[in-house]
Amino acid sequence: MEIDLDSLTRSELEELRTKIDKAASTLAERERQAAMDAVEQAAQAHGFSLKELTGVAPAKARGKAKNPPKFRHPENPSVTWTGRGRKPQWIKDAEASGTDIAEFAI
Repeated sequence: MEIDLDSLTRSELEELRTKIDKAASTLAERERQAAMDAVEQAAQAHGFSLKELTGVAPAKARGKAKNPPKFRHPENPSVTWTGRGRKPQWIKDAEASGTDIAEFAI
């Protein structure tokens, strides 16, 4: 398939570039997944899991671990805070009124 790039407008070229970048990214991910599947099958053929051999779970099995909440809102127990990041307003209000946030610890 031959495309005459000289006859395309700037917007057509940019659209083509976007499509090419997306296709290349998708292809790379498919190739990466195929390689990972082949490695997992090879490990299983020898009686191991990939995690046993590398000490690392495959990327699709890994997830970002959530931090457990450390503080709970006194009036609404469904509202929690992990103690990381910006303090929620209800913690700020409690501190301003002189309440120790340790009282909200879970």
